[in-house]
Amino acid sequence: MAELQPVEAALAALLKDVEALPGETVPAAEAGGRVLAEDVTARLDVPPFDNSAMDGYALHHRDAGRWLPVSQRIAAGRPAEPLAPGSCARIFTGGELPAGADCVVMQERVEVEGDRAWIPADTPAGDNLRRRGRDVTAGGRLLSAGTRLDAAALGHLAGQGITEVKVRRHPRVALLSTGDEIVEPGRPLGPGQIYNSNRPMLRTLLTRFGAEVVHLATVPDDAAGTRRVLKEAAEDADVVVSTGGVSVGEEDHVKAALEALGRLDLWRLAIRPGKPLALGRLSRRAAPGGEARFVGLPGNPVSGFVGAWLFLRPLIGAMLACPALSALPKLVARADFETRTGPRQHYMRVALDFAAEGIVARAFRDQNSGVLSSCIGADGLAVIPPNTSIAPGAAVECLWLRGD
Repeated sequence: MAELQPVEAALAALLKDVEALPGETVPAAEAGGRVLAEDVTARLDVPPFDNSAMDGYALHHRDAGRWLPVSQRIAAGRPAEPLAPGSCARIFTGGELPAGADCVVMQERVEVEGDRAWIPADTPAGDNLRRRGRDVTAGGRLLSAGTRLDAAALGHLAGQGITEVKVRRHPRVALLSTGDEIVEPGRPLGPGQIYNSNRPMLRTLLTRFGAEVVHLATVPDDAAGTRRVLKEAAEDADVVVSTGGVSVGEEDHVKAALEALGRLDLWRLAIRPGKPLALGRLSRRAAPGGEARFVGLPGNPVSGFVGAWLFLRPLIGAMLACPALSALPKLVARADFETRTGPRQHYMRVALDFAAEGIVARAFRDQNSGVLSSCIGADGLAVIPPNTSIAPGAAVECLWLRGD
């Protein structure tokens, strides 16, 4: 029997020779969640001019400590005139600082009588100002290639008047389900059949990771049909993902089909849940020399959930050249559980409580690979190394699942 391989070896085999996908230009307004394919250079200073951080009065600080005539009123979006010497200007938040002024005093500290204002003596230079270019300097790097465009990044682009960006093409994924016992929701169940929970779960995760599911298929429980479906899927996709059929049963044909149509890089991992997991490549007729990556996940839904986070997410991240997707954030927490592992590394579903005294990892009671309810409230995966005993209060490393 083949030796069980560690997770680190599986990741190395999966990510070997992965190349970033080509870029495409899309409207910035539709680029949420996409990954930049090239650096973006700032066109404008932000702010574009010195402006007031609040409603108040603009002046030169040397004129503070006396009554000053109010020489102009500056609202946001209106140009400012140079400040008359020995005067102040009524100014509103975002209003342009007039030439000759070097500070703003908030309106609550000013006494006003008619067209003059008393300015407190303790008004320093630079007070309550937002200087030109404080946030962004024209000509500098606005955003780096590999940045995933979240709300703040999209706001950054909009602040420069940018309407189009070059982003990585979505990795195209074929998602296959194996097993004659699997039925899609909406159809009646026959004897011995179950509904397909893996497909909607994995499709949602793949989309969250930045991929596009372009092909859905059910693999029949026979060798010829399995080869046919895998061959068709490889022509459409950059990555082919299957669930089930990678064990050693008489009706498990995926591993043999993969070896016939491409190559098996790694099979059977020292991991719990998810030991029967196959990684490899499928040849493409349409692209001589080209390959589609293959990830064969176990059929148990928890194994598929964990495998998606551990293997599909970093694979998609590598194809998008996105460092933020390459590795899950790690937290150290105190265990509120006890467990003991054998030769396989265990990924336990845990809820994480953030308390003043530190983070507490609360393990779901039933960690069986068929109990999908353990994944619903999971904030993280507690990583328990092989042949390790964990007692309550022990420090455990947790992979954070709530970031993306």
